[in-house]
Amino acid sequence: MEGTILVVNCGSSSLKVALFDAQLKKLSSGLAERLGKEDAFATVKGHPAQIELDALADHQQALSALVTVFRDDGLLDDAPAAVGHRVVHGGETFREAALINDDVLAAIKDCASLAPLHNPVNLAGIEATRALFPDIPQVAVFDTAFHQTLPEKAYLYALPSHLYNDWGVRRYGFHGTSHQFMANEAARILGKTPATTSIISAHLGNGCSITAIRDGNSADTSMGLTPLEGLVMGTRSGDVDPGLFDFLANQGVAPHEVHRLLNNESGLLGLSGQTNDMRTLCELADHGHEPSQTAIEVFCFRLARYVGAMMASLNHLDALVFTGGIGENSSLVRKKTLAHLSLFGFTIDDELNHHHGSISDGRIEGAESRFRVLVIPTNEELVIAREALASARPGMAG
Repeated sequence: MEGTILVVNCGSSSLKVALFDAQLKKLSSGLAERLGKEDAFATVKGHPAQIELDALADHQQALSALVTVFRDDGLLDDAPAAVGHRVVHGGETFREAALINDDVLAAIKDCASLAPLHNPVNLAGIEATRALFPDIPQVAVFDTAFHQTLPEKAYLYALPSHLYNDWGVRRYGFHGTSHQFMANEAARILGKTPATTSIISAHLGNGCSITAIRDGNSADTSMGLTPLEGLVMGTRSGDVDPGLFDFLANQGVAPHEVHRLLNNESGLLGLSGQTNDMRTLCELADHGHEPSQTAIEVFCFRLARYVGAMMASLNHLDALVFTGGIGENSSLVRKKTLAHLSLFGFTIDDELNHHHGSISDGRIEGAESRFRVLVIPTNEELVIAREALASARPGMAG
């Protein structure tokens, strides 16, 4: 199909792709999992059977298999018009999406020290796609770019200045494509322009972040130098006392073990001792499992504290917005979080919350609420597709 846009999102052992037409209508999507392992496989939406992949298949083999299905389905003629790549960390180099060339690739590699778990696999996806489509424009869309409007007072740590000047140690923020989508969608729902809309956007999934968006721009956000800072997440701790590192070192815990502990064994998983899945935690909590109840309470309380903190960066608040897998689907999390915010004047309508705002254009606040509260499904793939189209064909984005 002429003018299609391919969106690529690489994980360490996974590959997500989506295909859009020139009007940015989503045509199909696919997912490859367990890459590099004996039982690697892929699926395409609408296809009941798994796609066979070679044992130890890499990102390039998985991408080729998924593209073949798109072609067989008549959704892709030969090659897309452009490819958009999610890249987690762009440092201070990138304030917007960038058409990929050798200089851009080198800059992404330079940021790998800031995101060692993410940028190298993002590069693997770029290299795989360039090998498959060597003559097609490729565009990098950065999680950090939306947050490059943070003021100095919000992004600087209270550390010796040479750490920032020499090594770029500062707060960068992540989930930028999701927060950017929230800014535009909230403005549409509220009947305003993004440039006059100020919201607090809570992206809650396995990774969680919250952003104060003032007049359409990121003014403060919870994630920092890395995606570990901020809210309680699925397996990530969020904020901890920096003194914890010395304490654990004195107990004989090696630095790489601390890294694994805070990134892979903490958060909802660490508190509950069971799972990082909020749906399962809610089921366990309903059956009286106290650690799961505690995990949910800590998650919601920390989120509410950050909502209050984000108020400091706004001159007015049009809406608090929930998005992401948990934010969109967990009525319990939304209710518990808002219960902590009654002093600010937030109230909730239980019936609207139960329906996740689907019967009220996203609104779930109560009649007496001082502020609007919205549930908006995120669409990061659409943002990446739009940015890819705009960068590859200036003036052509819909």
